[in-house]
Amino acid sequence: MADRPASTPPPATERSALETEIARDVRALAAVSEQIGHSFARSHDLRPNDFRALVHVATAEAEGTPLTAGQLGTLAGVSPAAITYLVERMIESGHLERAVDATDRRRVKLHYTDHGMAVAAAFFMPLATRMRSALSSLSEDELETTHRAMVQIVSALREFSNELDGTPASGPRTAEAADAPEHDRPPRD
Repeated sequence: MADRPASTPPPATERSALETEIARDVRALAAVSEQIGHSFARSHDLRPNDFRALVHVATAEAEGTPLTAGQLGTLAGVSPAAITYLVERMIESGHLERAVDATDRRRVKLHYTDHGMAVAAAFFMPLATRMRSALSSLSEDELETTHRAMVQIVSALREFSNELDGTPASGPRTAEAADAPEHDRPPRD
């Protein structure tokens, strides 16, 4: 595709093609991320759901919104009994710990342990090095634009996920919805 000044929008057909390419890129990113996740899980005697749960916990912590077990169960799409069993396994393996929520002492949040972080860092550090190398040729402005695009894409994916789950599309799942009794939650197919 031809180079043009950054301020000049592409023609509609070119824009549509670029959006299609980005959608393909997102699918490829998801697919290869899942493969890497399976490799991490296998190398640490974890089940695929264990790894997905760890990713949800790490993502929530990085966003400043640690999860309760109920919220994690909702995100992972598993029953309360299954998430309890999963969380217990992750605590016993040293990956996660429970901590009382400082703002609401009735809630217990899940957090990575230092051991869990060290295990993840040891496995993913070579990936982080490759990512930095892959991005090294981009300018700071290009990185900012890429970040903005990724934030918008993640937001769209979360909205779609919420719609599929029957939760309001206006934002992320709330603590109240995730911790509601099973009979008060939207039905799952």
